[in-house]
Amino acid sequence: MSRSATLPPIRVAPETKASLEAVLREGESLTQFIENAVCREAEFRAEQNAAVARAKKALRSAEKGVGLLTAEAFLAGMEQRATAAQQRIRDAVAAKNKRTAG
Repeated sequence: MSRSATLPPIRVAPETKASLEAVLREGESLTQFIENAVCREAEFRAEQNAAVARAKKALRSAEKGVGLLTAEAFLAGMEQRATAAQQRIRDAVAAKNKRTAG
């Protein structure tokens, strides 16, 4: 088990402290509130940093032209998917007709 650490004390205006105390839940201490807020903010910033890193990586890839489709290539791919779907439907109808006819 590791020992707990102490965060540096912070000075706030009396109004700020009063507004924080006003929103505490039943049984919650100001220390618990601050600890939870600090942990949530640290998690948020870690996720934000990861998202920024992913975005930068995507931009670098885009600048190199990696993984990007032109409109023509995209439409051609969609046309291939539509043609394949139509063929699957025709095959399924033909198989059904064959079963009912026989």
